[in-house]
Amino acid sequence: MEKVKEFISYGIVGVMTTLVNYIVYCICLKIGIDWLTSNSFAWMVAVIFAYFSNRKVVFHSSNGMKKECIEFFGLRFMTLLVENLLLAICIDGVHISNLLSKILVSVITVLANYFLCKSHIFSKKEEMLYEQN
Repeated sequence: MEKVKEFISYGIVGVMTTLVNYIVYCICLKIGIDWLTSNSFAWMVAVIFAYFSNRKVVFHSSNGMKKECIEFFGLRFMTLLVENLLLAICIDGVHISNLLSKILVSVITVLANYFLCKSHIFSKKEEMLYEQN
């Protein structure tokens, strides 16, 4: 049951993070910033929001914040690179609209981010080591 609650919480935080990302992305596009810069800036704002939300609300982490934050941003940066590559293919290669491309690519990155966070960032490794001592 705990895993289901965690996954639902992740979904809610994910929706909120996605909204932050899309709102910043759309505002940047509206004011004339190119899609790549808009996506990268939107990513940065959304990742800051996602880190603190996931740490407290979803995974209830008590791991060391500095190390965890560096790992979180590092893994999320890898998904940003994948997202920017896929957006380039969709927008410049296949000529799909900016917003539709963003939606399509988000499905892949949201799933990847959950599994990366669950298995690498907010795992209970440190807590389990502490409890064993």
